[in-house]
Amino acid sequence: MLETAERVDPAFREDVLAGLSAYIPAVPARWLYDRRGSELFDEITRLPAYYPTQTETALLKEILPDIAKCVHAGAAVVEFGAGSATKTPLLLEAINPAAYVPVDISGDYLRESAAEIADLFPSISVEPVVADFARPFDLPDSIAALPKLGFFPGSTIGNFVPRTGTDLLRSFRDLLGVGAQLLIGMDKVKPIERLIAAYDDPTGVTAAFNLNLLERINRELDGDIPIDAFRHEARWNDILSRIEMHLVARRDVTFTISGKSFSFAKGSSIHTENSHKYGQRGARVLLLAGGWTPLAEWTDPAGDFAVILAEALPNRFAP
Repeated sequence: MLETAERVDPAFREDVLAGLSAYIPAVPARWLYDRRGSELFDEITRLPAYYPTQTETALLKEILPDIAKCVHAGAAVVEFGAGSATKTPLLLEAINPAAYVPVDISGDYLRESAAEIADLFPSISVEPVVADFARPFDLPDSIAALPKLGFFPGSTIGNFVPRTGTDLLRSFRDLLGVGAQLLIGMDKVKPIERLIAAYDDPTGVTAAFNLNLLERINRELDGDIPIDAFRHEARWNDILSRIEMHLVARRDVTFTISGKSFSFAKGSSIHTENSHKYGQRGARVLLLAGGWTPLAEWTDPAGDFAVILAEALPNRFAP
């Protein structure tokens, strides 16, 4: 196994200290996913109100025979994010790849999910890579000669603002190479009430997922944040077409992290995650900007979610 992230990643400290000092305090969403955060997110995906996982899984079951006809035989599937217990096995069973390379920043969670996949598919070489896929990393040498299929489900691309989302897609292209394919899930715009309900469930699982970030900061970065001083809030930002998750201060609060002091006034917030929703053509434009040419697009009957297969075609000399 390749490891490019330490148990306490210095980049985590750097991002937290810089993010909480920023004019608009924010922490990158990837740091929500320590072991506990990953477990809580798995629980979120099983909630009735959280439609993305249910909708995408049902759609994949329907379209995987078509996808299997389009992807390269004997490919290495590179999944950006630890494998889903439902979606990943569906894909691997449908296309029977030569290798499967899950990439995730949460090492313990990644190892467990990779072991489960290896047990289910003993004929597939499973080679997990512990890394932050939003930063440069290397793939195993053993798959260098294989055609590549990137797998990026769950509309995770929606966590990135368009600029960084475009950069991420370009980094995927550079990593996988010209001729590689990308199978990506993208959530679509829908009524605000459904969106808010999906990201602020009444059972409090999403709130626990968001607040777990503060617990992780306290544990790993020598913080003393009073967790009860913050609450979870989901907001729809219409002009930017996204759901935002915030940790909102219930009262004036001061705390330290790694010896540095921070103060938040009542009502101010720490911005922890975005989930962009795409219009009819927005998803395709984003892919094209990132160097991926859409080959096919499928949506569920209600038009809630899209799965797109794209390819990294050679750069053209001219339009």
